[in-house]
Amino acid sequence: MDTMDERTEDQNLPYSVFAKACPSRGTLEHVTGRWGALTLGALHEGSLRFNELRRRVDGVSEKMLSQTLHALERDGLVHREAQPTNPPRVDYELTPLGHEVAERLIGLIQFVEGRMDDVLAARRRYDVTRGAR
Repeated sequence: MDTMDERTEDQNLPYSVFAKACPSRGTLEHVTGRWGALTLGALHEGSLRFNELRRRVDGVSEKMLSQTLHALERDGLVHREAQPTNPPRVDYELTPLGHEVAERLIGLIQFVEGRMDDVLAARRRYDVTRGAR
């Protein structure tokens, strides 16, 4: 286990996702992984309950969504609020930091969606020249 001096020393180092031991690398993986990016994008639209979020992020399993939400919550990007009702109600929403990240992701998502005709044309050219398998 790290000592307090080691943790303080680590916090004084500049962060670089290109360094193997940098903690920013894990957060980048959580944000840019398939389910993390889609979850942040879905929550950008507003607060959602677990099953609403699962329906919005088509194809994600309950287990993967749960793991993704835990990771994003731990990174301070998602806030989980459990209501003391019967049955229990749990809502998820972005934190201010999560909103900042989601804004950047939404820009990328919109860019990719807007350029899909170009991507699909490139794929066809590639498949023709490389012989689709």
